[in-house]
Amino acid sequence: MYQPKCLPILVLFLVLYSTNPYLSISATYEYLTAGSSLSVERSDDVIVSMDRHFSAGFYSVGDNAYCFAIWLTKNAIFTPVWMANRDQPVNGRRSTISLQKGGNLVLMDAGRSTVWTTNTTSTSSVELRLFNTGNLLLQTSTNITLWQSFDFPTDTLLPQQPLTGRLKLIASQSSTNYSSGFYSFYFDNDNVLRLYYGRLETTSVYWPNPNQASWQLGRANYNTSRIALFDLLGHFQSSDKMDFFASDFGLGPIRRLTMDYDGNLRLYSLDERTRNWEITWQAISEVCTIHGLCGPNSLCVYPPDRIRCSCPPGFKLKDDTDWSQGCEPVFNLSCHPLESMFVVLPDIDFYGYDYNFTLKVSFQDCENMCLELCSCKAFLYHMDGSGICYLKILLLNGYQSSSLGVKMHIKVHRNITISDGGLLETAPLNCNPKALVELGRVYGRKQENSSLKYLLWSWKIQDSVDPKIDGAYDVVKMNLLVRVALDCVEEDKDARPTMRQVVQMLLQNESEVANN
Repeated sequence: MYQPKCLPILVLFLVLYSTNPYLSISATYEYLTAGSSLSVERSDDVIVSMDRHFSAGFYSVGDNAYCFAIWLTKNAIFTPVWMANRDQPVNGRRSTISLQKGGNLVLMDAGRSTVWTTNTTSTSSVELRLFNTGNLLLQTSTNITLWQSFDFPTDTLLPQQPLTGRLKLIASQSSTNYSSGFYSFYFDNDNVLRLYYGRLETTSVYWPNPNQASWQLGRANYNTSRIALFDLLGHFQSSDKMDFFASDFGLGPIRRLTMDYDGNLRLYSLDERTRNWEITWQAISEVCTIHGLCGPNSLCVYPPDRIRCSCPPGFKLKDDTDWSQGCEPVFNLSCHPLESMFVVLPDIDFYGYDYNFTLKVSFQDCENMCLELCSCKAFLYHMDGSGICYLKILLLNGYQSSSLGVKMHIKVHRNITISDGGLLETAPLNCNPKALVELGRVYGRKQENSSLKYLLWSWKIQDSVDPKIDGAYDVVKMNLLVRVALDCVEEDKDARPTMRQVVQMLLQNESEVANN
């Protein structure tokens, strides 16, 4: 019969714990050794770098949803620079990340299923350590690196962290939703760094300017090494000759290069006085040219305060809680030329999705071609004498810019009434504060040691405590002994807690009592 080795130590520890309210153990680590773990149930259960600039641990990303992440500790707002499980958060109870004795780092959910792992092995001793660079390294006792977070970036690069041909920076979905979004920064097949927008229905490259050749933009596609990084001074260099400097170039501030959720690539410096991030470089100055910011049939515009999405005349917002759904027409478009007309919008363009373009035609011919083509949704005509006509079959990536110098003609039904003289409609979003995204987590009921459970619950604590103590013990803590002992003698050996987890259970109870 199995005799749990942890029980004698557990009983001794609990006797001390139940009679000494001042017993406490620090849960902040400089490194993890084989056989140790971090628990989601203790917010201060973290690994910190030697200079205290970076921390690694569990962070709440939603209601009962946690990710194992690395973040900067000095800034005012939580800013993750890496996440292990951004697309599969774990439960806020019983989830752990453990460094196994065989050299594997494993993130487990409450149901004891493996959510993420480094898939590493080692016959020698190993350590998990967070360096001052923000790099989390799993190394052997002989300093052989088995795994490092720098090789698996999420949306951020740190100084001296290389971006290579097989890697991507993938933006988050929003400022509070850290799961993988729709924008990425990567080396394309022609060895050039690009910004890419991708959803199921549409994909496109939008930076550098896709209308120009790489060599016209100062980029080179002949170097196949595909490597890029920026240094501690704020100087970014790449094998495709992409090269820029931070506006505060020089040693000093902590910096990060992030693929932001709005589709822009930005370099940030931390102002340690205000603890806020300052933008010191960005890829795109005209933000509305970023693809996908607003959904189909909608336009990105520049009101005085900030960029917003708008519906063209004759269209309405499809979902007033989500601009990515775009706009929909309030009319049914007919294929008969005599039943359609055009609404003219100056300084507007919808990038891409041209049916064709025709040279040296008159404005009237261009209009007639769109009227006669049933799938034509709009046309753009250059009035500069070139006579270029573009027929649009989809209205995507719409934006407004005074530098365009063109007019977009959108096809609508002739019977529609256009109010406000054909002005754009800019409506605010009605965000639902109760909107939730449920995680598909199912947990099986664990096997219980029913005979021992019955025995312990039949046991009266007051009849079992040494009468010489004369009631000088904490009843709540002694009850905790019963619960912990049950876990310690689980029939399923994988469900039994380690001594570190036992300590964590005790410290959590101590914290809950203090808060109450």
